[in-house]
Amino acid sequence: MTFKVGIVGATGYGGGEVLRLCAGHPAFELRYVGGGSSAGQRLGDHYPGLSKYADLVIERWDPDGVPDLDLLFVSLPTGESAGSVARPPDRLKVVDIGGDHRFAEGWTYGLTELWPERIAGATRVADPGCYPAATLLALAPLVAEGLIEPTGIVADAKSGVSGAGRGGGSTFGFADVNEDVAAYGLLQHTHLPEMREALSRLAGRAASLTFTPHLVPMTRGILATCYGRGSATTEQALEAARRYYAGRPFVRVVDRPPHTKWALGSNLAFISYAADPAAGVVIALGAVDNLGKGAAGQAVQNANLMLGLPETAGLEGAPLWP
Repeated sequence: MTFKVGIVGATGYGGGEVLRLCAGHPAFELRYVGGGSSAGQRLGDHYPGLSKYADLVIERWDPDGVPDLDLLFVSLPTGESAGSVARPPDRLKVVDIGGDHRFAEGWTYGLTELWPERIAGATRVADPGCYPAATLLALAPLVAEGLIEPTGIVADAKSGVSGAGRGGGSTFGFADVNEDVAAYGLLQHTHLPEMREALSRLAGRAASLTFTPHLVPMTRGILATCYGRGSATTEQALEAARRYYAGRPFVRVVDRPPHTKWALGSNLAFISYAADPAAGVVIALGAVDNLGKGAAGQAVQNANLMLGLPETAGLEGAPLWP
């Protein structure tokens, strides 16, 4: 069975990755692409290597004029989808890759491994942020099984430059980011509220998290190193994660610190743990591709469940190496 899908924002990094995945998806037929300044241009003008759909013309995004589709991916900067995405008909399933609808009323939070049964029956799903994908997947087994305290968690994360999006601004040019590492968004990063909310729901009580993101000079990838208070051993943490993610196709629990490059170009998440029971510290590590499991791959995984498809459809390609 073939499903008709559309993409809004296909010329951005996240939307472009959705486009790449849709072009190789066995059950998706791309019928519509919406945009703003790119309206009227061919997809092939932006992606010269694209053969399938290269002649599809980008239409001006009009939420009242969406054609007959089964599902719409929306990849717009945070703040730009809140009003417009509410206007398409309820029968149209929507996956919002941006940040406007995470834990919003009427929307299902789309970190598939945490609450897959909710996604399967949803018509409106909000993708998690890229940092939360790495951080929450690493912490979820520990919090859900009570191996660490849900309060006082510290997350230190590093992201490649593509996490800022194609419209990230002039400060993300090569000369600015090369040979440089910097922290930003201290104590007020836009992803912090959703991580606290997700952890609180997993714990069944209020959770607290201090989160510090860093920009590193690579194109894509996220590594989250998280610190929690608990007396669990390394093996207990690993076993908890293996139980929690048993049967989940995209999470790899490994017994050594993961590398971001292990997930490059894929929807995989690599997680691991190290603990010092005497000091009462458990370290959780999560590595993802910020445009894969952190954005577009996660969006396609959610779409698969929403449409009744195997969640692995179109997502089983191996990571890129080197």
